[in-house]
Amino acid sequence: MKKILFAASEVVPFIKTGGLADVAGSLPKYFQADEYDVRIILPKYACMNSAYATDLERVLECQVDLNWRSQYAGVLVTKVNGITCYLIDNEYYFAGPAPYDNIYLDAEKFAFFSKAVLTVLPMLDFCPDVIHCHDWQTGLIPVFLKAQFAADPFYRYIRTVHTIHNLKFQGRWYIDAVKDITGLPDEYFSYDKLESYGKANLLKGGLVYADAITTVSQSYAEEIQSSDGGEGLDGLIRARNNSLTGICNGIDYHEFDPSNDSLIYTPFTGDIKAFKAENKRRLQEEHDLIPDDNAFLIGMVTRLTDQKGLDLLEYIKEEIISIPGVQMIILGTGEARYEDMLRDFANRHKGSVSVFIHYSEMIAHRIYAGCDAFLMPSLFEPCGLSQLMALRYGTVPCVRETGGLKDTVEAYNEFEHTGTGFSFHNYNAHEMLYMIRYANKIFRDAPGEWEEIIRRGMACDFSWNHSAREYEKLYTHLIDEANSWKKAEEDRIKEEKKRLAEEEKKQKKEAKKPAKTTAKKKTAAASKKTETAAAKKPAKTDAKKK
Repeated sequence: MKKILFAASEVVPFIKTGGLADVAGSLPKYFQADEYDVRIILPKYACMNSAYATDLERVLECQVDLNWRSQYAGVLVTKVNGITCYLIDNEYYFAGPAPYDNIYLDAEKFAFFSKAVLTVLPMLDFCPDVIHCHDWQTGLIPVFLKAQFAADPFYRYIRTVHTIHNLKFQGRWYIDAVKDITGLPDEYFSYDKLESYGKANLLKGGLVYADAITTVSQSYAEEIQSSDGGEGLDGLIRARNNSLTGICNGIDYHEFDPSNDSLIYTPFTGDIKAFKAENKRRLQEEHDLIPDDNAFLIGMVTRLTDQKGLDLLEYIKEEIISIPGVQMIILGTGEARYEDMLRDFANRHKGSVSVFIHYSEMIAHRIYAGCDAFLMPSLFEPCGLSQLMALRYGTVPCVRETGGLKDTVEAYNEFEHTGTGFSFHNYNAHEMLYMIRYANKIFRDAPGEWEEIIRRGMACDFSWNHSAREYEKLYTHLIDEANSWKKAEEDRIKEEKKRLAEEEKKQKKEAKKPAKTTAKKKTAAASKKTETAAAKKPAKTDAKKK
């Protein structure tokens, strides 16, 4: 049985702020249970989902050494969907109203979490073959493993994988402060280790010391090796190219199942037209959009940031909504300027634009099911999950060709009658506008083609099954490598013991030789003495005779 431990700062259903939580919570369920014992460890936040806060069993308490600090750590355990989940408890670090805070607080918080993960493993009697770390919050796990735990036989053959979900977020803070927090020696803060542009970089530490690095799509793995996409770490990532793998994320097909989703208005029963029409009409009625079966309804479920292309939308929004028959519904939170911009946009276009500045899982599912098109004009997108959810529910993605969007959405080709969505290449507002106009044209003028685009999209398999098989290959490679090293070390020790035994035997043999020689000499001397005595006796007799 291969043992894998997922270490992450957020995991559904306990706590979620973004796609990391979906990955860490969903992927473990898709490994082959007869071959893999996959478990999860995360912080126990005070702000976690209260429905899961009560069914926790406290299994141990200990102290975690963080340089000169000795901090309490409790471990609570529960099972969710058959997966064992450990939660690290410390109210000093995890009692805030949100999982993340300012970096000067989060640097120590997640250094503690990383150290606690390694500290509690022997007490849990669980020695993972691989610890799978996620983003900068767990970047210190491979570092601590190398610097402070490697001498202990329990940890010697543990291998680490570090997954980059978004290279933009790196956990950078002052070197002296991170030294004080971690207790790591000075040599760990050189330019080829944790130091990055004058600060300590916790993500960089993970990338330097992890045995393997993954990103969440093949295109993103290529992009982060360039100066444009590397966020200052492209040189390191190019240097570790042989350890880098791009594995596309998936979605949980049990949670996102249009035929069995209690959050949408009408389930999918095989009739695409009826399914889309009913969900669209109900979505329009419930959210103050003019009910119109012929409207081209565009949806967005997104963080309101530059990365998600909100600056393009801001620049071109009036031209989009002026296209005859176009409606928009947008759900998300983010930067205040974009929140204010969208509120104003909705106020000036009542009946055509509906905006929700918060997050609701129910509204999100209804947007995926009820819209005709789903807009994702990202500046960069490591993988993206929303386009996968849109495809699953028959909503056609309209995306920029970057990262995982490029890997998962095939652009429509009207001549070959292929494709699952629409795309534009350059990060340009008018290219995005042209894409939307073209999608609207196909929607209106070629409804049969539009339905075929939907059908092809719904037939795609972006479940976690494929991704899990790719991770299994990676884990197997690392475990086989570790076992090979272990066997080589055992053989070396065996040979060394054999050599020492032979050496000892030889020394004992050599030690016996002088003793035998002395004995022989004594025997020879005694014999000579006897002979001399015997030779003298006749002489005495002859003397007497005379």
